Amino acid sequence: MKNKLSAGGLVYSTEAGRMCPTCRQPVSQCVCRQAARAVPAGDGVVRVSRETKGRGGKAVTLVRGLALPHDALAELGKQLRTACGSGGTVKDGVIEIQGDHIERVMAALKAQGHTVKRAGG
Repeated sequence: MKNKLSAGGLVYSTEAGRMCPTCRQPVSQCVCRQAARAVPAGDGVVRVSRETKGRGGKAVTLVRGLALPHDALAELGKQLRTACGSGGTVKDGVIEIQGDHIERVMAALKAQGHTVKRAGG
């Protein structure tokens, strides 16, 4: 016999359809996903930098400061990775591109109308 608390209280319900596992609300009324979709406020300047910390000495180009929703940020990340011919990802509102591609990324972002600054050394 299962412990009542291990199931989280909700056994089965067809009343509201799918439920969010985090906030226990119907998916259409989920509060945790709306918070994740919120666009971070930026100062309008996109900062491009190079980092090697925690990556075994391999360089990664980071793009920060883009005030875009996650879907648009992922699409822009894909465009930048294609322009550089390398891999990468989008994590926590930061686009990471494998390799040292600062100049290419800055040129691509300027062509799209963003205000771009080089950050770091």
